[in-house]
Amino acid sequence: MSMSRTLVIASALAFAAGAAFAADAPKFGKAISESDAAAWDISIGPDGKGLPAGSGTPAQGAALYAQKCASCHGEKGEGGLGPALAGGQGTLKAPAQPVQTVGSYWPYPTMVFDYVRRAMPYAQPKSLTNDEVYAAVAYIFSINGIIKETDVLDKNTIMKVQMPNREGFVDLYPNKF
Repeated sequence: MSMSRTLVIASALAFAAGAAFAADAPKFGKAISESDAAAWDISIGPDGKGLPAGSGTPAQGAALYAQKCASCHGEKGEGGLGPALAGGQGTLKAPAQPVQTVGSYWPYPTMVFDYVRRAMPYAQPKSLTNDEVYAAVAYIFSINGIIKETDVLDKNTIMKVQMPNREGFVDLYPNKF
């Protein structure tokens, strides 16, 4: 029997066994309400759709960062227990190991907002207010030289931020999703 035929048969048997198990499996948990689901439907894509109201400045973010971020990411974003957030510009094409930071690697400002909002601080994910997220992101952008210390970040201005590595990725599937 050919290897591909064996894999097809094995896959079909595994699928059938899984379907049978799933039908007899005990049910755990409970259905959640639309409002419970909506509380976690917070993804922000490169187009900015879904960005919330709020705003923040690098100065506001510096105070927040010192309190909630520096213990992992270093006093000025140089890294520590957590990855570095600043520096690394120009290293992606260098012969040495690239330094992937917000300032050198991330292509869209909304991705940074989405990640901070959803996953930071590490021990208390999703605990920052929208204003705090905008402020923290503004500070991170400012220590990378992406925005000025006097800039205000909100759902309109974040869309105007040009990340240094914006053109560093290749879209393998344009218009497919």
